[in-house]
Amino acid sequence: MIYEQRVYRAMPGRLPKLLARMASDTLPLWDKHGIRPVGFFTTLVGESSNDLTYLLAWESLAEREIKWNAFQADPEWKTKRTDSEKDGPLVANVMNSLLAPTAFSLLK
Repeated sequence: MIYEQRVYRAMPGRLPKLLARMASDTLPLWDKHGIRPVGFFTTLVGESSNDLTYLLAWESLAEREIKWNAFQADPEWKTKRTDSEKDGPLVANVMNSLLAPTAFSLLK
């Protein structure tokens, strides 16, 4: 198993809209494409309180490539993303890392 950590830095004042889009639009589409979220987090103390951090679980890099690309190409996702950003972008930047659990990790 590998994990993907993604950190979305929301535009100032746009984190609530980003969280709403994730809950109402993104998660159902991820379910449709077989994408498995592990957890979602906002920052209480850290560099920016405008961050949404989440983890996704993948069986392999090949699975990630197939499923993530299918999600990104989904016309429904493109429409929902465009509609949610009619008043401007929600995300300033995205950072992501692909992680391999250690032998002593609770997540395997």
